[in-house]
Parts: sequence; C-alpha cells; structure tokens
Amino acid sequence: MGPNAAVAAARLKKPSWKDPRLLVGILLVLLSIAGVVALVGTADKTIQVYAARENIAVGQRVTEADFSIVKVRLDGIESSYVTVESGLPSDKVALQRVAKNQLIPQDSLGTADLLNRKPVAISVDEELPTQAVPGARVDVWVAMPGTDRSFAEPELLLPGAEIAQVMEGSTTLGASKTKVVLVLVTDEQMPRLLGAQANDAKVSVVWNPAGLVR
Repeated sequence: MGPNAAVAAARLKKPSWKDPRLLVGILLVLLSIAGVVALVGTADKTIQVYAARENIAVGQRVTEADFSIVKVRLDGIESSYVTVESGLPSDKVALQRVAKNQLIPQDSLGTADLLNRKPVAISVDEELPTQAVPGARVDVWVAMPGTDRSFAEPELLLPGAEIAQVMEGSTTLGASKTKVVLVLVTDEQMPRLLGAQANDAKVSVVWNPAGLVR
C-alpha cells in the first residue's frame, strides 16, 4: 500500500471515542444547545401584572374590573408592582393617579385613611390652557372681593396643585360655559381655599410647566 492509500485509509477509519476531534465536536454541540436553552429561558421570563383599563383618579375605589392582566418582563423589580401572583388587594382606593394602560405600582393603592390629598372643585370662567389635563400641575391664584365690586391683588394660594379631573360646567342665561377643575388639596391648604370660595373670591388656574410645589 502506497503512502497516499495509507492516508486515505486513515481518513476513512471509524473515529474512536478518544479521538480529540470527536470530543471537540461533541463539546461544541453541547455548548450550542445550552446557549439556545439559556436564550429561550431568558426570553420567557415574563410575569403577569395588573394594568389600568382606564385612567384611575386619586381617591377612586378600585375593583378587579378596573384592571387588565398583561405579561411583561420586569427583570427583578416585580415587587414594585401589583402582580397576579401576589393578588389584587381588596377594599382599596387609589393614593395616586394611574394613567390608562400603566402598570399598577404597589404604593399607588391603599386604604382611604392614607389619602393626604382630597379633590376640591374649582369653577373657572376663563379659558384653561390645553396643558391643564389630569395629572398636570397648576398654580391656583385667588383675588378676594373688595367693597366696591373690585378685587384685591391676586395671591398664590395653591402652588403646584395636581389636577385630578376637568369637567364641563353649566351655563347661566347665555353666559359662556365654565370649567370645573378638581384639584388635589392637602388638609393644611383646605381652610384657605374653602374660605376664599365661601367669600366669592375670583379663582384662576395657571399651568405650572415645571410642576413645582413652592
């Protein structure tokens, strides 16, 4: 048998389990399979959480009908949100506004006694800025009435108050329709606002783009 025939015979020889090339090939196959399994396992790490079907206002009592269930990847921060596994707490109200389709933070729900802001209706005659929508921050100014049908210089009463809701007001004898703005007010701020309204003060709402509570 010539040299070339010997080389060809060596190539056609059935590989042994001790053949390094066979072992390397098996190792590469195993690593490839492990990589695919790990990738699939990582991609499937989703969790079921609750999301708001519609906007949820501060103080609103919530039920299961207010939520939908979605699958998301939270990468270790699932404890910050209300999950299906943890269960939906019963007899709770919204402590903060939750927008439509937003996931439900754990600290956004609680008992009514934990509410530190309450919605108060403010009727305004002037046109509201387009930015005055639920969740936006506004400054509420009041001008107290004088003795000669005039008003005193406006004063900033509620800086950076959050809007809970905006509604259409009623018309009176053909007058332009007013707007009713529900703003969230703390117990400390409540007496001054209610006092101004009781004394027929002129109330104005100004958009606060920075959202600052000064």
